[in-house]
Formats: sequence, structure tokens, C-alpha cells
Amino acid sequence: MMRIITGKARGVRLATLEGNNTRPTSERAKEAIFSILQFEIQGAKVLDLFAGSGQMGLEALSRGAEKAFFCDLSKDAVAIIKENAKKTRLEDQCDIYCGDYRVFLQRLEKRCTFDMVFLDPPYALSLIPQALSYLAEHRMLAKGAKLICETASPEDVLGKEEGLSKYFEVVKQTRYGIAHVTILQYLGDGGRESV
Repeated sequence: MMRIITGKARGVRLATLEGNNTRPTSERAKEAIFSILQFEIQGAKVLDLFAGSGQMGLEALSRGAEKAFFCDLSKDAVAIIKENAKKTRLEDQCDIYCGDYRVFLQRLEKRCTFDMVFLDPPYALSLIPQALSYLAEHRMLAKGAKLICETASPEDVLGKEEGLSKYFEVVKQTRYGIAHVTILQYLGDGGRESV
């Protein structure tokens, strides 16, 4: 059973999708991730890009993030995110979109700069390097933004995108069961030269 761990929606049980199409972040992994991020959440603008149940973005809101944007391709997932946003009474701080993540990012491009991004797409699709490239190239990240990536292997985070290591620094890598969690920090528009 998934629940909000702490903050204003603490203890609220979250609805999850039936079946094996989504793979929610484990309670242990979520607790560890948020203990690392705890001092950076207050007032943050959060992106939960392959959101599933929306639990990561909602946990951030519960802990003091200002606004969270959720995107998932699945209509069923989006219905669950909306249900969970209502359950946690955080719906006023949520912007929820059903569709392809690239279309969603294009819509937000001039409107938003993110302080925190959760990326947990289906492992087989290897979408994280593409998403990171888009966010960096279109200047959608605040300098120092944290990006939390869940993959089957640590190599899947930056993939074969050679230029990405210029923009992102690995802060921490840990494994929880089958999930590898990599926390990246965005170094700014100019990449390593600007540090």
C-alpha cells in the first residue's frame, strides 16, 4: 500500500494502477530519496514526468513544494493521479496532463523552470537521456535543480548522449531491488564551463 510519508498529507493512502504496467517506487526508495532532498523541497517547482500514480510529485507537495506538474501517457494513470491529488487535498497545486511527454514539455517550455524532476519511465524505452537533453537544451531547469532518475541500470541514465555529462553531475547512485536510483544535479546553461 502506497502512502504519503510525511508533511501536510502524511499518512494518506494512495490509489495505484491495477496490473503490471506501472512499477511504483518502493516505500524504502522513496523514503531514501526524500531524505536526500529534504532541504530543497520548500517552495520548489516539481516535474513528475512519467508520473504513474503521481506519488513522487504528491510527496514533494506534501513536504512544501509550491507546484507540481504531472504527465503520463496512460489515461488510467492520469485518472489515478487526479484521484490521489483529491485524496491528499493538494489538487490546487497540481497541473496534470495526459499525453506524450515531449508535447507536454513543449507546452511548458516558456512557462516554467523546474527545481526538481522525477523521471521513472518504463525501463525498456530508455527515455531518460532524451528527456534530460530536452530539459537542458530548452533551459527548463533552474541551476542546481535535482533530477531523480529510476532505471534498470545506472548506464541508462545518460545513455549514449555524450553531451549530457556537461550539464549534469551525478550526486548519488543507489540500488533498491531492481531499481537503480540516480540523483543528478543540473550545472546550468553553460554546463561545466559555468560552474
